[in-house]
Order: sequence, then C-alpha cells, then structure tokens
Amino acid sequence: MKIIADNTVPYLKGITEPIAEVKYLTSKEFIPENVKDADVLIVRSIDKCTRKLLEGSRVKLITSATIGFDHIDIRYCDKAGITWKNSPGCNAISVAQYVLAGLLTIALRKNEPLQGKTIGIVGVGHVGKEVEKLCSAYGMHVLRNDPPRAEAEGEDSFVSLDTIAEQADIITFHTPLTKEGRFATQHLAGENFFCKLQRKPWFINASRGAVHDTAALLHARKEGKIGELILDCWENEPDINRELLGLTAIATPHIAGFSADGKANGTRMCLENIETFFQVKIEKIDEVVPPTPETPVINLDRFDENRIEQAILTSFNPLAVDRALRENPDKFEWFRANYHHPREFQAYTIVHATPEEAALLQGLGFRIQ
Repeated sequence: MKIIADNTVPYLKGITEPIAEVKYLTSKEFIPENVKDADVLIVRSIDKCTRKLLEGSRVKLITSATIGFDHIDIRYCDKAGITWKNSPGCNAISVAQYVLAGLLTIALRKNEPLQGKTIGIVGVGHVGKEVEKLCSAYGMHVLRNDPPRAEAEGEDSFVSLDTIAEQADIITFHTPLTKEGRFATQHLAGENFFCKLQRKPWFINASRGAVHDTAALLHARKEGKIGELILDCWENEPDINRELLGLTAIATPHIAGFSADGKANGTRMCLENIETFFQVKIEKIDEVVPPTPETPVINLDRFDENRIEQAILTSFNPLAVDRALRENPDKFEWFRANYHHPREFQAYTIVHATPEEAALLQGLGFRIQ
C-alpha cells in the first residue's frame, strides 16, 4: 500500500509505516504527478482533492482529518469510484471550548456577565451540540436553529433563523458550507439576516468563512447591528479582509478546532478508515495520543477573582494568536501550520474549588480533585 499524507497531520509519522510506503507532502506538493501512484490520501482542509488532482490516479481512498469535506470534489470521487471519508465530530469539543473562551474574554473585558444571556446556535450538529452543552452548563439560555434536524425530528426544540435574529444576545454559526439545495448555507449570514438583528448581538463564525457574506458583515458591524465580533473563519482564506480584521474583538486564523485532542481524534479516525477500507490492522494506532499539558493542574487559589473564568482561559486563551494575526495577517497559513495545539478541558485537574465551582467546572468537562 502507498499512502500520501499531508505533512502537518499530527501524531501520524511512524504509525502506518509498518504496513505501507508513506510519503509526506506539503499542501503545495499535492499535485497530480505526486499522487498518481497512491492508494490512499490523508489530507487536511488545505489539500484540495479536485478532479484535476485525482484524474488518472490509482487513488482508492481519501480520508480527511477534518470535520468538513468541501475541499473534496465528492461528485467526481463518487463518479470515479474513489471512496472519501471525513472525520465528523473529531474537533467538536475544541470548537465549543474556543467559543466559550472567546465569549469569556469579551465578557471580562466589558465587565458583563454571560450568565443569563441568550445564545442562538445556528447548526446543531456535532459542534453545535457541544456549544450547547458548555453554554447551558455555564448558565446561558440556548436557542437552536437547524432546519434539517427540525424537519427530521420535529420543530418543537428548534427555532427559526428569524427568531434567533430577533431574540439572541449572541449568535454563533456551526453549519457546514453547502452551496446548493434547500438548506444551502453559503452566505446564510447575509444582508437579509443582518438587517433583522434586534439586540446588537455578539456574532461568531467558527464554521466556514463563506457562511457569512463579508460585505454584508462589514456593513452590519459598521452600522452597529453587531455589538462584538469573533471570527475564526474568513472568506477567501488565507487572503483575509483587513478591514474586517480591524473590526473584530477576537480574530484567529481558523484554529478553533485545532486542539491537540481534536487533532489526535482526526488522525485516529483517518487510520480507522484505512483499517476498515483495506481490512488491515494498524498496530500503532493506540500511540496516537496528545501530549500532557505543561501545567495539568489548575489551582483556583492562584486567582483573586473570576476563578472559574480564569481556569477556562488557563487551558485556552485566544488573545496570543489574535495578537499575532493582527500583527502579521499575511502569515495566516503559517500560523495554522505552526500553531501550538492546546489541550481540552478534560486534560486539566482543578484543585481548591468550592463545591459550587467544582460543580460548574465539572459540568464543563474539567477533572476535579
């Protein structure tokens, strides 16, 4: 078996070598002559698996260490008999923790509590469900919008996008990017949506850049329809809109799902797809584990105030990467490739918590001692 893998897929090197010939490429090296003899491609979202890349190759399986799959020409693959797999849910917890950390950063900056605020979650799949869990545990009221789920499960626990526009204090998008069909999401957050906003909500996009219309978002922000703006995903990445960058409260280079845990999950799911497709056993798959945090114990007595919030921001604080992106927006892709992947809440143990603090932090996923 011959495997071509993106060289930035973490925890992969040395794992499949016992059963395959493995070659690691940069995203720019994913060209037809380099993949034509491969049986398997292990890719990320920056690796565009197009007809031009794949036609005439012997590729049988494309497995992506990402929840999205809009970088794969699935129509061509289906027609050509190439099996493709993504890694649904691999980084869902990571994105949810990014959202909560971002909201807390702004809330502390504004001295404005999040508890009691209404958050509208647009897209309640793997990621949206985790956002709902964290925000509910933290004491926020949740509105859920997911037309495909509402149609399949009944509308009782879902609301319309108009209701979210009218009632939410915070709106966060967690849909896939789809360009056609009844539930198309491209520019779902567009002029028609922004003009309906009633509460000057905080707006978050940590899904796909083209889910929002940049021109419409800029206009809404400048007109005061949006209060605060958190953007991890941008149209035309890595060439991001500099004016929009300047209007954000938190700006990051599409790294919300880049926890070490999420990365390990995505890599492991790729390996499991290879095992299933080729009916082989990858003996070293159990070695795909994230490293222990540098400071795995968080002592709440270190903090004079906002102890819960400071514990959360100890595990992940978006401000360092935000500052780096503002200083060097041209290095968008470099920041992604060289990002220090944080661990998720489950990797940390909290000590010296009061019973009330312990209950809340445990509900968020921390370990309590």
